[in-house]
Amino acid sequence: MIKKLDNSREAVANQIFTIFQSSYKIEAQLIGELDFPPLFRSAKHIKNAETLFYGFSENECLAAIIEISVTEKHLAIDSLTVEPNYFRRGIADKLISYVLTTFEFCQATVETAVVNTPAINLYKKHGFVEFKRWTPSHGIKKVALSIG
Repeated sequence: MIKKLDNSREAVANQIFTIFQSSYKIEAQLIGELDFPPLFRSAKHIKNAETLFYGFSENECLAAIIEISVTEKHLAIDSLTVEPNYFRRGIADKLISYVLTTFEFCQATVETAVVNTPAINLYKKHGFVEFKRWTPSHGIKKVALSIG
């Protein structure tokens, strides 16, 4: 079941933070980065975020989260994390499908590390195409993909 999460509630922000931490630790290992910027995000930052958070729950347990922002027909997927115990169950796929069919947009974008092949392949499965590569100041080579 997918539902909107009220990240302004401290308990919900803490749940989101916990899943972010467990998932991003795995991603940091995958891409070979110890100083992975998403790991530095605090529960307080999540609580105060103005983005939208949607969660996928299984058996009353929050298993995955997608964070988006929608501005003037532009949908940005800001984060997509799955609790490691729920990997390889198609949950990330369901969350992407959900936001792509729920929100009206002219263009949707997402960014990830160039070496994060599983994420890139998942987004390409949904029709995203690469349009940019660059290396931000933190040094992790990134790729941006878009659809629409």
